[in-house]
Amino acid sequence: MSAINPLSLHAAALSLAAGPDDVHDIEVALAQAIEHGELRANVKRWATEQWEGRQLPGNINRLETFIEAAELAAWQSRRQLA
Repeated sequence: MSAINPLSLHAAALSLAAGPDDVHDIEVALAQAIEHGELRANVKRWATEQWEGRQLPGNINRLETFIEAAELAAWQSRRQLA
């Protein structure tokens, strides 16, 4: 994965959210897509005792996991077609 236009998982969720209440749900959807191999990302995971905020699947760190903008757009397109 190249370093062109990377977004943190949290920033990606913010960019897709219609409002602040949607952010965590979108973070969870992104984390699940990463865990199922549907979305490529540079993943950093939390150790359980280090957790910050609401937990995501796979203990994915929402602030230090990065997704390329093009990967996010492709995932979003595939998701809308389904």
